[in-house]
Order: sequence, then structure tokens, then C-alpha cells
Amino acid sequence: MRKRILSMLCSIAILCTMLAGTASAQEAEPKMVDGSYLTHEDRSSGTSVSDLDRGTDLMVGDCTISKAGFTRVYAYASTTANETVNYMQTIVYVEQYDEEADAWGQVYAWMEEAFNDYYMSTDAAVVVEPGYYYRVRAIHIGGDEYPYDETASVTNGIYVPPLP
Repeated sequence: MRKRILSMLCSIAILCTMLAGTASAQEAEPKMVDGSYLTHEDRSSGTSVSDLDRGTDLMVGDCTISKAGFTRVYAYASTTANETVNYMQTIVYVEQYDEEADAWGQVYAWMEEAFNDYYMSTDAAVVVEPGYYYRVRAIHIGGDEYPYDETASVTNGIYVPPLP
């Protein structure tokens, strides 16, 4: 009888310890730097959020980053207007997290334009240094006449682990 009670108490103690560890792990949020969480996900997407930011011609801007091997990330961005506009532009930045500065720094960028269209997208596979977090930030511009509407989107940071 004593062995059963002792076994039951040990089981309850182990269960309580496991539950306490799980609860504290769930409470700890990943670190956020300049609007992006530092995650260990394989991909992340971002969308422009504010109706006020995008103006009257732009509908939405999206961007995505995903792991594409040991030393590459795949970056994508798209811009959608409410209707066909004279000019659209998407500027895409791939950024690396600098732990010492606690800030994002640009490692690659490019720009695409479209004329007389309502949708455009652009993508690139970018060689990166393993062992860091990376994110994509995109500026979405469009309209019929200058000054054009403008909005932005940003992903969370994804971790590219060091080479095995």
C-alpha cells in the first residue's frame, strides 16, 4: 500500500512539474524588434494593415520570407490596387537582425515597377549568412498621379541555423 501511495505522489509531482514548465514556456513571448518577432519558423508573411496608410488607389501589400536551403532565403512581395492604375512600384528589403545593435540591417534590396496594371509581384532567392534572423520588409506604391499612395508590409524574423 505504501508503495502505491509513494508511486502516486511521485507521478503527481512529475505531472505538476511538467505542467508548470509548459505554462512558463507558453507565457514567454518571442522577442520583438521593430515590429517583427524573432521566430524559429520556416516562413513568415506580412500584410499592410491600415486603411489610412494605403490611400485610395492601393488595396493591399503583402510580403513573405521562407527558408530555401542552408544559406538561402526566398523573398516575395506583391502590391494590389483597387483598380488599374498608371504606376505601381514594390521595393523589397531583406534584413538581418544584429543582436549587438538590437536592430535590423539591410543585406539585400531590389525594386520592381509596373504600368497600367492593378497587380504586381516580385521575388528573389537571396544568399544569406547562416546563424542569423532574417525578415522581409516591403514598400508598396501605386496610383494614377504623383504623389502616389504608399503602404508597407513586414514579416517576422525567421532563423537560419548555422551549417551542420
